[in-house]
Amino acid sequence: MKELLYESLVNTTEGMTLDEVILNFAAAAIIACLIYISYRVSHSGTVYSERFNVSLVMLTLISTLVMSVIGNNIALSLGMVGALSIVRFRTAIKDPRDTAYIFWAIAVGICCGVSDHMIAAIGSAVIFVFLLLFGFVRNNERIMFIINCSIEAEEEVEASMTALFAGKALMRVHNVSLEGNASEYIYEISDKSLRKSESVNGSVQKKIAEIKGIFNMSIVRQDDEINQ
Repeated sequence: MKELLYESLVNTTEGMTLDEVILNFAAAAIIACLIYISYRVSHSGTVYSERFNVSLVMLTLISTLVMSVIGNNIALSLGMVGALSIVRFRTAIKDPRDTAYIFWAIAVGICCGVSDHMIAAIGSAVIFVFLLLFGFVRNNERIMFIINCSIEAEEEVEASMTALFAGKALMRVHNVSLEGNASEYIYEISDKSLRKSESVNGSVQKKIAEIKGIFNMSIVRQDDEINQ
């Protein structure tokens, strides 16, 4: 029993030939270029990182190299998993989609490393199409209206924000300074609501600025992505 277990752990299949190794890396390189193009097309603005995109290509080739070394050796694969579990990647990911690209690169490397080129090609083609279709999806921008006014103008500010945005302006913060007779409002609205209001009422900033008692007003756009 012990002998059978030992043989199952240490025995490997016949090593790859030079032609098979070259073919595996060639297939991995071709699909890695597809990953590179997909990431370049679906990311725009300052979110796009050339270094990260290149690292996806290298990650694909490295995964292919690791799988070529491991082969069917169970003992070596267990040791490799134990070694890799020590490594921690602390690089901040700007876009949640980057995680999908990392898994895509690793999966392609694994498939090419074990010579499953057909699975790697078909799977990458499907993923490529879906990422291109959904790669241009953007979060709905949230806009913050920061209004500083006198305490006497509070009722008019609240009424104006409700009327201008049809009740869709959400009050997030309301600070009052009794000593300085000042009040601060922070409203959150969507970009769609702002454009709709401006198409009906004109410039929202001018409408709010006409309120007597307004000291200052700032507009801040919030978005999960960093756009140019």
